[in-house]
Amino acid sequence: MSQNPLSPRSRRVIVTPVFDPLVQPVLPVQPLRPLRSDSIQLDFIQSAFLRPFPWQVEPLFRLSFEADPLQNQDAIPAAVFFPLVQRPSGLHVLFTRRASHLYDHAGQICFPGGRIEATDSDEIAAALRETREEIGVSPEFIQLIGKQPDYLTSSRFIMKPVVGLIRPGFQLAPDVSEVAEVFEVPLSVLMDPGMHRLHRAQLPDGGERLYFSITWKSYFIWGATAALIRNFYRFLSAAQDQ
Repeated sequence: MSQNPLSPRSRRVIVTPVFDPLVQPVLPVQPLRPLRSDSIQLDFIQSAFLRPFPWQVEPLFRLSFEADPLQNQDAIPAAVFFPLVQRPSGLHVLFTRRASHLYDHAGQICFPGGRIEATDSDEIAAALRETREEIGVSPEFIQLIGKQPDYLTSSRFIMKPVVGLIRPGFQLAPDVSEVAEVFEVPLSVLMDPGMHRLHRAQLPDGGERLYFSITWKSYFIWGATAALIRNFYRFLSAAQDQ
């Protein structure tokens, strides 16, 4: 999400979250089976995107994954790159931790990505551009695999996830004005539904918000990013049943 440090947007006051996601109560959820080890291998994931099969998005967030664009025309289109990295121990997923001074989602853990600009031909072009700008990985090192369902966030972004593999030989060059840290989490951890925690937060207006979280080492992944991870689990779980 490139931004000029002198632009009006960069001078806006940072919005303070209305609740602390780390301390909200955890709700019971129906246990789900872990994926087979072969279902989190690159060849299986690639084949899953190539063949149509019936599957359902995460039911707790169905309204966010199936939001009607006509009823949400104020939402901002954004592309995110769901980056897989092949390591000797298996596939990993690359994340960034956003700089604490940013206006949108400061300090949060997320995928590379940002708003789809007028110069972007589509969400794939936007995801590739944002990945280059944020972490310095050029498109020549990225092998596209497929797309996941759009997701309407509570902050009124329509996230369009693009899944791909970052090929060996890439070098990271994070934009320190946007990215505080780049790190990887094993896909086996993220695709273990036992790692997914469901929280309920009470909002100042009397409403409530449900969200998933995944904790790994010192990293707390939550909100829209965790929802996309949970939905990817749903996708692969359905694929292994075919």
